Amino acid sequence: MRAHYAVVGNPIAHSKSPEIHTLFASQTGEDIEYTRLLAPIDDFAGTVKRFVAEGGKGLNVTVPFKFEAFAFATEKTERALSAGAVNTLRFDGDTVLGDNTDGAGLVADITQNLGVSLTGARILMLGAGGAAYGVMLPLLKQNPAMLYVANRTPEKAAALAVAFSSYGKTASSGYDTLEGQYDVVINATSAGLTDSMPAVPAGVFGQGTLALDMVYADKPTAFMCFAAEKGARIRDGFGMLVEQAAESFFVWRGVRPDTAPVFAHFGR
Repeated sequence: MRAHYAVVGNPIAHSKSPEIHTLFASQTGEDIEYTRLLAPIDDFAGTVKRFVAEGGKGLNVTVPFKFEAFAFATEKTERALSAGAVNTLRFDGDTVLGDNTDGAGLVADITQNLGVSLTGARILMLGAGGAAYGVMLPLLKQNPAMLYVANRTPEKAAALAVAFSSYGKTASSGYDTLEGQYDVVINATSAGLTDSMPAVPAGVFGQGTLALDMVYADKPTAFMCFAAEKGARIRDGFGMLVEQAAESFFVWRGVRPDTAPVFAHFGR
């Protein structure tokens, strides 16, 4: 019988996940159905329980429910525990496995699709919210020389850096005290959603710096435009979206799809 999966969020109509996973299923021969699931803001748990009762096997979780998904899971992976948030749920009988594939997706896009090594790299993370927490552990597992966290509120940056200091070398500051160039600059702030620019010095970007905005849009974000003017190589979050979807597909089905045909399908 065809297995049912979905992406749950609010809003959800804009999600590209059904198209991505349908392409994965066609490629791998996995017999799945993947749909969108709109959950009321005040009834995430009830929506998920009804989905499971109707035979649902797994969910991708998007805003604003990643923290509620974390609480809903009965078992959590190391990636989920470090992030404090869940974007992938797998239902096995009474067990609800919670995972977070965002960081794995980001790392795969940078290292595999762009061919940029993170080993020994100087990485600058802009932002200290949920998006940043979700990707810190996989980034540090690549053994960078330094993962530097900067935030408008320096105390939040310090809390994030300290939380992951046992996994690798981390440091933190506010935006105004940043010095030197970085090999990779990741915008994990919400600025991309409003097409505004984090208040970072231009000097963090150099010729060859990879500037990646975790937001994906039809046109380059203000962050990407600013970085490109300084000679950086730019990338939006679409590659991360596709790669985290492939990781979720693997969590559910035990099969890892090839992402290249999906990029080709979307003209990327």
